[in-house]
Amino acid sequence: MNLLAPVLARLRTQPPAPTIHDAGEIARKFRYWRVRIMYATTAGYAVFYLVRNNMPMATKSIMDEFHFTNTQWGRVLGAATVVYAFSKFLSGVVGDRANPRYLLGIALLTSACINLFFGLGTGIAFFTVFWAVNSLFQGVGVPPCTRLLTFWYSPREIGRAWGIWNASHQVGGAVIAVWAGYLVTHFGWRSAFWAPAIVAVLGAFWLMNRLRDSPESMGLPPIEVYREQVKRPADGPAVPFSDIFRRHILTNGWVWLVSVANFFVYVVRIGILSWAPKFLVEAKGFTLVQAGFSISAFEIAGIFGAYASGWLSDTVFMGRRGPVAAGFMLCLIVFTLALFGVPGGHVVAMTALFAALGFFVYGPQMLVAVAATDYATKVASASAVGLTGLFGYLGAAFCSVATGVLVDRYGWNGALWLYAGSAVVGCAMLAVTWNKTSPLLNGGRQ
Repeated sequence: MNLLAPVLARLRTQPPAPTIHDAGEIARKFRYWRVRIMYATTAGYAVFYLVRNNMPMATKSIMDEFHFTNTQWGRVLGAATVVYAFSKFLSGVVGDRANPRYLLGIALLTSACINLFFGLGTGIAFFTVFWAVNSLFQGVGVPPCTRLLTFWYSPREIGRAWGIWNASHQVGGAVIAVWAGYLVTHFGWRSAFWAPAIVAVLGAFWLMNRLRDSPESMGLPPIEVYREQVKRPADGPAVPFSDIFRRHILTNGWVWLVSVANFFVYVVRIGILSWAPKFLVEAKGFTLVQAGFSISAFEIAGIFGAYASGWLSDTVFMGRRGPVAAGFMLCLIVFTLALFGVPGGHVVAMTALFAALGFFVYGPQMLVAVAATDYATKVASASAVGLTGLFGYLGAAFCSVATGVLVDRYGWNGALWLYAGSAVVGCAMLAVTWNKTSPLLNGGRQ
């Protein structure tokens, strides 16, 4: 136990440092550290995707080599996604009380090591177990980033800040789609796990060097005091986290509503990410490299979709996430149905369609998390995002299994109808939040 004590000490949230009183020094430190926290979390979470989204590009080669059915492979993905869902929720609860600097770095390092072992796989049980374990540590990635964003960016700018950070999903996803497609084509599917793992090991240590905990741990005032001129709250008795969790999460109907909506958003998002390469090769006559470029368009367009949705909800709708999320989901329904109409071999048209899908799915995917942190406030932000992640990845798990079964029984059209129907339900649920904003923007307290 004594050997673990230094590690556990680093994983705890850092206590407040002696307060800095010089206004110029406070402004200088905030400018520097806000930029550093942003680029480190964005780049760091992008690296998570290198050892996570390598799987879709390797799927067809693995299935062909070992003669797996779509139903069998859907169970592999489904098991991993269920593990990811619960990992993200539990990591959210831990993340509100942990030092994100080391929690994020250790999770990435472990995921990289698992990818090295995954490349040695030879059977369905091996793939199921190791990818589930990888998902256990992948689920730790978002909550520390959530804590950092909500502690370093105020409620009036969090939508735009989150839009910038959310590009990590698309940058990592786009890079690995092209890179893994090239690796699988030229060096075999195992290389798509080994090469990204080496990059992730280096990225883990870089993250631990770059990140810090909250502004208060560095002697700075809370972000609301610095950015919004909110009066610094008086120190009072510490509130047990169980009370915070009950008040801001368990009895908060708005957090539950957007979390359930996220189930349906993720059916569409993960359905495309996990199955599109195989769909494009089998149903549309693409090569794997061409499919990789289409998926990259999906991811790259998602960068702009996420930022646009954050900017619109911050500025045009003054902190209301519902109108933008519902509007984007409505467009997503249209473009999902358009997948039925593009004939095989039309690479440019399909790539443009995937770009539209990425733009409109990543806006709601990001805004669900922002809305949850709005409604729960920063004291329970990681837990709130963990809950949205739980429902989102339960949706992804359902999608993984259902897609495999539907494709085996009804062809790819069966899966496309599943995605379109899910977009309809998600749109309706997010529309319910049309007029809801953060209590902090209405004079409320955390």
